[in-house]
Amino acid sequence: MSAAKGELSSFVESMGRVALLACEVVRSLFTVRLNWAEFIKQMHFIGLKSQFVVLTTGASTGMVFCAQTFYQFHKVKMDNATLSVVGVAMTSELGPVLAGLMVAGRVGAAMTAEIGTMRVTEQIDALRTMATHPVDHLIVPRVLATVISMPLLTVLAWAVGIFAAMILASSLLGIESAFSLKHLYFYTDEEDVLMGVIKALVFGLLISLISCYRGLNCSNGAEGVGRATNEAVVQSCIAILVSNFFLTLFLRSLLYSG
Repeated sequence: MSAAKGELSSFVESMGRVALLACEVVRSLFTVRLNWAEFIKQMHFIGLKSQFVVLTTGASTGMVFCAQTFYQFHKVKMDNATLSVVGVAMTSELGPVLAGLMVAGRVGAAMTAEIGTMRVTEQIDALRTMATHPVDHLIVPRVLATVISMPLLTVLAWAVGIFAAMILASSLLGIESAFSLKHLYFYTDEEDVLMGVIKALVFGLLISLISCYRGLNCSNGAEGVGRATNEAVVQSCIAILVSNFFLTLFLRSLLYSG
């Protein structure tokens, strides 16, 4: 019982510290000049170099989801509705969640390891001795680059996933392309697209904040860096999955209230 209380207390404390880090990032955005060189470097690393893993994930997910949907819809003679279900699922749920999980595994781990290494080798302390705030110099460019890159990567996952599903549906499953595209356009609303973009922004913020926080607070040399990296990836993935549920409920009630 005491161990469970200790874990809960540690979790609440970590969430509070992440929230404080978010406040520092917001303050720095409006009061300190952005480190453009670091920002462009992070945009290249987070956005450009994550394209392959997002492309692969989006294409495979779109095709698998299309095949499974077709096999169920074929039983009730609703083959032409297959692509519309893929479109709604990819834009509002699968696209942002899977892109977020892939970015958390690739970018979050690298971000934590890099900042954690700087922490244990006292490079962050050296920045402070030179009157340079680590949040201004290191954290803000990474958070901003992740928040900007995530919606772009999510849109890429949508496009590739839906296109791969359309190719599979027309070439192998024998679904008429014209009717499938008509259903896709008719049933995929602007609200689904907006929901996916908002989720991507939130997931990017969570990944960057959690990864940077774990990197800034690691210790005990190489072992501590490895532990912090593992914790950052696990906590980022859990944060994405949990927040996705609440975002879905909130955004559905907000966007579809009319």
